[in-house]
Amino acid sequence: MEPILLAYLGIAFMTGLTFIGSSYGVTITGNAVVGAMKKNPDALGSYIGLSALPSSQGLYGFVGYFMMQPFVTADISLLNAIAIFAAGLVLGFSGLISAIRQGQVCANGIAAIGAGHNAFGSTMVMAVFPELYAILGLLVTILISTSLSA
Repeated sequence: MEPILLAYLGIAFMTGLTFIGSSYGVTITGNAVVGAMKKNPDALGSYIGLSALPSSQGLYGFVGYFMMQPFVTADISLLNAIAIFAAGLVLGFSGLISAIRQGQVCANGIAAIGAGHNAFGSTMVMAVFPELYAILGLLVTILISTSLSA
């Protein structure tokens, strides 16, 4: 396999998996909003704030792409291609799983707010925990990009 193909495969994992995770996470929260709106339509602002949280993982994948893009050249070394592939796996899978799980946490908070409970703040705090792992995946990607040679 050509090194550039391995690098592009890493970029595809990095962006594709984080985008898929964010899509699932936002869909999970959106479904919860639809149900909660029937019970408590006055809390729309809280619902929107919580339902948007899983979209951040997709943005991390996009940032990771921009960090790695300057190194994806026709004459990329095999070592750099392997590093980009590895970064793609780390960021892609951490973003995929954390966005879905964060969506589930936020959906439960949305349901609680819809039922009349004051759960916005505690849901935001709990939603940070899955997000942390996507942030760590992005940090690993940034650290790998700083070690690549142009």
